[in-house]
Amino acid sequence: MTAISTKLIPAGGKWSGRISRGKSITFTAMEDGANISLLLYNAHDTAERYNMPDTLKAQYTAHLTKGNVLMSDNGRVLASIADDSLGWHDAISGYTSRNMIDARYGKTTYQEKRNDWYRSGEENFAVELFRNGLTTRDLVPVINLFSKIYCIEDGAMHFVSGHSKKGDTVTLRTEMDVLLILSNTPNPLDPSTSYPSVPVEVTITDAAPVQEDDFCLNHRPENRRAFENTWDHTLLTEGGIR
Repeated sequence: MTAISTKLIPAGGKWSGRISRGKSITFTAMEDGANISLLLYNAHDTAERYNMPDTLKAQYTAHLTKGNVLMSDNGRVLASIADDSLGWHDAISGYTSRNMIDARYGKTTYQEKRNDWYRSGEENFAVELFRNGLTTRDLVPVINLFSKIYCIEDGAMHFVSGHSKKGDTVTLRTEMDVLLILSNTPNPLDPSTSYPSVPVEVTITDAAPVQEDDFCLNHRPENRRAFENTWDHTLLTEGGIR
């Protein structure tokens, strides 16, 4: 499909925007070792936002891939993972803070380094939240696309180096009008000693309507119930049909 919008999020970069339902958002790693963190909110009522615990427990998983849906705290589907070349995206490790970045990669400032200074996820999100009428009180657990984190029996979390390669893609399909906030900053568990961030391209196109045999819809019974909640909400608030 013809791209509606294409954006390149540079290393350390950030972006936010309101995207209507029925769109495909494709993220493409432009180099090896990508990680881009995202937040999702209902564009019309930002008190409704991505809920990590409900998303994971309802789908019996600790990571995300094709077929999984991103549920809100109202039991609705904000977006679905419609396609994925990797098979594993991190939903549990969170985002980097200023102190974490300084301790791991060395302290930098904009005054000294200009656009080459090392940004943190927390700071990027704070800026984009403010631009959209929100504050850091609205920060919730993020999704780290392109990163793989697994847990062992004692609960320790481990980062898999080399998981993402140049050209890897993941596509979200919006099921509601959403506010999307992005931060192209390191995964907090990445052990790299140099600041690991590579450009990520974001392409938005029209998505095909959801059909009865849709993979995300049928991935789990809980997914279908969340879709039905979403469709009911759309009918009541917009008078639309799926």
